[in-house]
Amino acid sequence: MNTIFDPLAATDDAMARLHERLVARAEEEHVLDVGYRTVDSPVGSLLLAATDRGLVRVAFVGEGHDAVLEMLARVVSPRILRAPQRLDRAARELDEYFAGRRTDFDLAVDLRLAHGFRLEVLRHLREIGYGATESYAVVAAAAGSPRAVRAVGTACATNPVPVVVPCHRVVRSDGTAGAYRGGPEAKLTLLALEHRTLAAS
Repeated sequence: MNTIFDPLAATDDAMARLHERLVARAEEEHVLDVGYRTVDSPVGSLLLAATDRGLVRVAFVGEGHDAVLEMLARVVSPRILRAPQRLDRAARELDEYFAGRRTDFDLAVDLRLAHGFRLEVLRHLREIGYGATESYAVVAAAAGSPRAVRAVGTACATNPVPVVVPCHRVVRSDGTAGAYRGGPEAKLTLLALEHRTLAAS
């Protein structure tokens, strides 16, 4: 049987190998400040980005992945490349989470994109247990400013690492879900996933 040579496929393979060498060289010489990749999930394609400190950004499709990468290049560093291996562990833990096999993340997180009270809120969010929820008012009190309920909402809406830092577990005082960076359907999906996993265990 004759094998047909496809020059376009050969070019794609060569480009992929060249990219891998470029990423490896950038890592070796410590000039890769931000690596990124995308992963599929029940809430759509997620963009993952990491610095040498840890996961710095998780972005939903609705945020515009290209726009997020442009922001990271502007705010964190222009030395940014698609570097899937840097995000292998994050991708694996997210897969396990979405499959109901992981109830907490063991990932370094770089919260340099959050400041002040917002940073305090994000630190508290990591203490909300899997499958549990807290109201915006409870989170405000836990973060040290009981009257800053709206500021908690802003901190959740601008959370740079949703899912891993679980702002989806913050709900309104009446128990309804409220807004979410990935959209209300994504928030309900994450809450339902956690409740199903707990019910099955």
